[in-house]
Amino acid sequence: MKNEKLKRVMILETAGHVGKEVLIKGWVRIRRDHGKLIFLDIRDRSGLVQVVVNPKVSESAYKAAQDLKPEFVVEIAGRVNSRPKGTINKDLPTGEIEIEANSITVLAKAEILPFDMSGDLHVELPTLLDHRSLTLRHPKVEEIFKVQARVLEGFRKAAEEFDCTEIVVPTIVASATEGGAELFEVKYYDHKAFLSQSPQLYKQMMVPVFERVWTIAKAYRAEPSVTTRHLSETTQLDFELGFVSFEELMDILEDVATAMFKHVESVYTLPEKIKYGKIPRLRLREAQEVIYREFGRDNRNEKDLTPQDEIDICKWAKEKHKSDLVTITHFPTKAKPFYIMPDPKDSEYSLSYDLLFRGVEILSGGQRVSDYNQLVKAIKDRGMKTGDFDMYLMAFKYGMPPEGGFSFGLERITMKLLGISNIREASLFPRDMERVDERFS
Repeated sequence: MKNEKLKRVMILETAGHVGKEVLIKGWVRIRRDHGKLIFLDIRDRSGLVQVVVNPKVSESAYKAAQDLKPEFVVEIAGRVNSRPKGTINKDLPTGEIEIEANSITVLAKAEILPFDMSGDLHVELPTLLDHRSLTLRHPKVEEIFKVQARVLEGFRKAAEEFDCTEIVVPTIVASATEGGAELFEVKYYDHKAFLSQSPQLYKQMMVPVFERVWTIAKAYRAEPSVTTRHLSETTQLDFELGFVSFEELMDILEDVATAMFKHVESVYTLPEKIKYGKIPRLRLREAQEVIYREFGRDNRNEKDLTPQDEIDICKWAKEKHKSDLVTITHFPTKAKPFYIMPDPKDSEYSLSYDLLFRGVEILSGGQRVSDYNQLVKAIKDRGMKTGDFDMYLMAFKYGMPPEGGFSFGLERITMKLLGISNIREASLFPRDMERVDERFS
């Protein structure tokens, strides 16, 4: 049967075609020569299958297979056979079958790989990232981003269930969202502009339009940091909702986080199962008291949790509450952006929150200042110019309901779900002080 008369079958579907001729297309992962037989592992977007090339079946296919190397792009026609009992691979969805090739066509050749990709990928992080477009093909690396795609899908699903409208916001902005100096300046024709620190102002402006909105946006911070948990470009998963209270916001963010994680676990077996006990909520000062009492470190006057504090309070939540998540609230007002609402009962502290997961902050947000005059005062009190926020303030001048929101960090979630030690491995093409695709030195 000629290949042009066969329609392509995805590799994962080949097990349902035993005894039939199929056409598969994909990449050579491994070639193994055993006597007069050649075995190929072929992958496509759906999975992996073993192909047997026997010169007694097809001399032309055998001759073509002798020249194949890893990452050659091929199409192979052949018969799907059940594997002999002693050769079944129970770890592979297609492990009970193999394809006996009768024709092999090379669609694209590949150069010799710079390192072995057939087993575990034993390369240092700089090498992994220097060869990113190649190493992303490795099954273990690919799996990271399949899980990440599932996180995104879970977030979108939760957003729809909360009746939010998706919006797309700019990444070039005229002024600082958060204030401060952690901005990437952009030459914008004859003017000065910046890469956005967050989609915050735009999603707030959309509350009077749609009431509830969500977006997935890039955020940029010129932090002089090369830690394992910081990037210069991150992916933010954002909600902003009108007519909500502080307590309702915390209920929603915890529901969304739980829904995302369960959406992932419904398909993927993670290195460690997530504990879904009732999520404890602690004010910052309460969390610092716990850390002082349980771990002997006195950070009770600090304006935020230290990285070690985050690790320890998550350890406490897991042990005492059977929860991998913990919500920390009421950070000092002066430590938060101008748009965060001070607590009416104690204006020194704000109606803000962070969600921690397995030792790392994965979300921040809070109740917003929704009164126009109060917002103008907050901007001025921070030493900023209200003229830089005219369009933003317009939304409040003409009627803004009580509102608030939150923002998840996609890369941090991915990192902690999979037990990855460096956040760069959880970003397809990470940006930091030392790299934009390629290293600067």
